[in-house]
Amino acid sequence: MMSMNNRPLLWFALSWVAGSAFAASLGMRGSLLAAGAGVLLAAAAIGWRLASPRLMLACLLALTAASGQRLWADERNVTALDAVREAAALDGPLAAYPVNASGVIVSAVEVDGDRVRFVMEARSVHVEGYPPLTGLSERIMVQLRLQQQLEQEIAAAWQRGDAIAVAGELAAPAEATNRGGFDYRRYLRSQRIHWLLKGQGAADAQVEPAAGAFTAAALLGRVDAARGWLGAAFDELYPDSQAGYMKGLILGIREDLDPERFGQFSKLGLTHILAISGLHVGVFLYVLGGLLRLARLPKEKILLILLFAVPAYVLLTGGSPSVLRAGIMSMLGLAAARMGKLKDGLHLISAAALALLVVNPYVLNDISFQLSFIVTLGLILGVQPLRRCMPRWKKHGWLPDLIAVSVTAQLVSFPVTLYYFNGFHLLSLPANLVLVPFISFVVLPIGSASLMVSMVWQGGAKALASAGIWANDFSFKLVELMSTGISNHLRLIWKTPPLWWVYAWLLLLLLLFSLLRGWQAMKAAKKRSEAEGPPLENPFTAKGMDKARRLGFAFIGLAAAFGMMLVYAYMPDAANRDAVISFMDVGQGDSALIRTPGGKHILIDGGGTVSFQKPEDAWKTRKDPFEVGAKVVVPLLLKRGVQHIDLLVITHLDSDHIRGLAAIMEQIPISAVWWNGTFKEAADARSLLQSMLDKGIPLYAPKAGDSWRPDPDTRLEVLWPPSESEGARLAGVPLIKEQNEQSLVLELETYGKRFLFTGDIGTATERSLMRMMVEGLGEKQSALHIMKVAHHGSRFSTADDWLDFWRPAVAVNSAGANNPYNHPHPDTLARLQAAGVALWRIDQQGEASFRVNNRGIYYWAK
Repeated sequence: MMSMNNRPLLWFALSWVAGSAFAASLGMRGSLLAAGAGVLLAAAAIGWRLASPRLMLACLLALTAASGQRLWADERNVTALDAVREAAALDGPLAAYPVNASGVIVSAVEVDGDRVRFVMEARSVHVEGYPPLTGLSERIMVQLRLQQQLEQEIAAAWQRGDAIAVAGELAAPAEATNRGGFDYRRYLRSQRIHWLLKGQGAADAQVEPAAGAFTAAALLGRVDAARGWLGAAFDELYPDSQAGYMKGLILGIREDLDPERFGQFSKLGLTHILAISGLHVGVFLYVLGGLLRLARLPKEKILLILLFAVPAYVLLTGGSPSVLRAGIMSMLGLAAARMGKLKDGLHLISAAALALLVVNPYVLNDISFQLSFIVTLGLILGVQPLRRCMPRWKKHGWLPDLIAVSVTAQLVSFPVTLYYFNGFHLLSLPANLVLVPFISFVVLPIGSASLMVSMVWQGGAKALASAGIWANDFSFKLVELMSTGISNHLRLIWKTPPLWWVYAWLLLLLLLFSLLRGWQAMKAAKKRSEAEGPPLENPFTAKGMDKARRLGFAFIGLAAAFGMMLVYAYMPDAANRDAVISFMDVGQGDSALIRTPGGKHILIDGGGTVSFQKPEDAWKTRKDPFEVGAKVVVPLLLKRGVQHIDLLVITHLDSDHIRGLAAIMEQIPISAVWWNGTFKEAADARSLLQSMLDKGIPLYAPKAGDSWRPDPDTRLEVLWPPSESEGARLAGVPLIKEQNEQSLVLELETYGKRFLFTGDIGTATERSLMRMMVEGLGEKQSALHIMKVAHHGSRFSTADDWLDFWRPAVAVNSAGANNPYNHPHPDTLARLQAAGVALWRIDQQGEASFRVNNRGIYYWAK
C-alpha cells in the first residue's frame, strides 16, 4: 500500500475538508466526534506505518483548525439588525416597521423584467420614528419592483461600489415549506445575508456612482461593466437565440441563457459545459499561449504573462467556485513550471481547496465547488488507470483518451448528480463524447476568437461568428434530438439518496481505480518476465496466477457491490408498504401527492401561478418567470423518486390547479388522467388538454360512484360530479366557464384511514353531495380522518352541516401566504374551530404530510 507521506498536502487538505464538513453538519458535537475518529485513524496509520507521526499530527491540527474555523464563522454569522430593534426599543419584529438603509452595492445588479435585485452592505439602518443605528456592516438582499419601463434603464446603470440609500420594508427570507424543498433562508445565510429589503420602484433607491473610488466593490463594479460590454458584443455578433448561450459559455453570464435550452443541456448532463471551469481556463491559456508563441516571446515570459492573465480571466468570467479552483490550480502549475519544479495534480487541487476554504468556509456548501473538486480529483486518480487498461490504437489514439476521461467523469459525478438533480440520462455518456470535444475545440475557440476580433475588426468578427452560428445550430439540434421526444424516456429519475450512499459510491470508485492499477502492474510484471525469458524455476507463474485470481474475485465483488448500490438507489422504497399522503405548499393553489402501499403514485392537481398581467405590461415579463410547476412541484416529485405518475387527477380547470401540470408532463411520464369532463375556454386549459392528447395520455371523465383500486390496501372513489352537465358544448364536451362547482370530489381509503379531497366546491354543492350520499347510503357517514378544506378556505364553503356530516379529525387548508382573497376566511376558521376540527394551515405551517400503515396514521415532519 502506498505511503501517505508521498502526498502530505493531499491528506492535510482532506483533513481540513472533513473537519469543516463535520462542524457544518453536526456542530460542536460533530467536531468532537471527528476529532476522536481522527485520533484513532492517526494512531492506526502510524501503527501500520502508512504515515509518519509528523504528518498525522499535521492532519489532526488541520481537522481541529477547520472545525474551529467553521464553528467560529457560524457563531459570527448573525444579523446585527436585532440590535437595531433592541436599541430602538421596538415592540414587535423589525420587519413590521418602514426602514431606510444606506450603504454600498456589493454585488452585480440584476435587472429582470420589473424586478431589480442586488446585495448591499448596509452601514446604517434607520427605523422610522427612531434614531438611526450606524457603524454596521450588514449584508442585505435588496429587491425592488419597478413601476415603469423607463426605470429599467435607470437601474441598469447601477453597479457595484455605488453608494445607495434604500427605503422599504424588511422581511426574513423564506424557509423551506415543503419536505426537501429549497430553503432560501439557509441559502442566503451561507452568503452571510439575513434580511430582504423590499421597495417599490427605482424611486425608493437613491444611488450615487462610485466615480474615482478604489474600493474592492468599486473595482469589481468596473469588472461587471467590462463583462457587460463584452456581452453586448455577442448581442451584435450572434442572433438572439444564441447570444445568451455564447455569453454563458465564454463569459459565465447566465442571465440571458434560454431556460428551455438550459433544461435540455441539463437533462443530458451537459451543464458543466456552461459552468466556467478548468476546460475554459485551459482553452483560454492554450489560445493566449499560441498567440504569444507567434509573437516569438521566450518561454519564461510566456509563462509569466499567462500567470498574470489567469486572475483577469477568472474575474471576467464571474469568479464562481469552479473557475476559482481552475484558476488557482493553473496559477500554481504555471508558477511551478516557470521555476522548473515538478507539478503534481493532487497537490495542486489540494492547495486550491485549502485556499478557498481558508478564505470562506461556506464555499464548502456550494454545489459547483463540490462537483468541481470531486470530478477533478476523480479525473486525476481515475483516468490514467482506466486508460492503461484500454487497447492502444495506433490511429485515432485520441479516442480512447476521450472515452477514459468521459467515463471517469460520469462515474465520479454520478452520485453527486443524483443527490442534487435526481436524474441521469442514458444518453449522457454519448452526448458528452460527441458534444464536449465539439464545443470545446470548435465552438469555444470560434466564439472567443470572434469576441477578440470584434474589438478591432467587426467584419472579420462577423465572418468568424457565422461559423460559430453554424456550429451552435448543429449543437442545439443534436441536444434537442437526444433530450426530447422518444429520447426523453431514456432519462431515469432517482430519489435523493442518503449521504452515506454518496460516500460509499465514491469509496468504491477509489477501490476500483486501485484494482485497475494493480491489474496493470501485474500485466507489466508478466510482460517483463516474459521478455527476460523463463528462469530454471519460475515462481512468478504460480504467484501471478494467485494474484490474478484474487484480483478477479475482487473485480467480481466490486461489480456486485456497484450493482447492489444501483438497485438500492433506483428502488429505495421497494420494500416500503407505507402509504404517504402529502398536501404540498404551492402557494395559492392545490397539489397533493399520494404514494400507495403498493408504490403507485397519484397526483391531484399541480398548482399554478395566476397572472393578472395586462398586454401593455409585457415589459414586466421576466426571462425565467416563477412557475410553481417547474420551480416547486417538479423538484419535489423528483426528490421523492416519483419516476412515473400512475394517475393524474385534475379536479377542475382553474389556473391555480392546472398551470403547474405543463412542466410536470415534460419531466415525468403519466399513465392516465381523470378530469371533470368539462372544458373551459382559457388558454392554459386548452393548451393542457391538447398536450395530453398529443402525448397520447388517456383521459377519463369519471362520475360519482366510479372507483379505482391501485392495490389491495387502497381505494379511490369519485363522489362528485354525479352526471354530465347540461348547456353549451365543445366537440361533445360541456363548456363551463365557472369550474368550481364541477370539481371532482374524491375519497381515498388506505389501511382503513379516510381522506377527502374537495376541490373548490361551495356550500350549495356540499349540500347536493350530502343529499346524494344520504340517499345512497341511507345512514350517516363514519368520521373522516383528514379533510382538505374546500376552495382554499373560502367563506362560501365548509359549512356547519358539511362538517357535521363528515366529522373530520384534521382539516388541511391549502392557500398562499398573504393571498389577495383573504383565504382562509375568518368565518370558515370559526366554523372549523366550533366543530372541534384540528386545522393545518399550509400558508403558515407548510406542507402537511401523513404516513399511513396498518398500525395507524402519523404526521411526517418536514
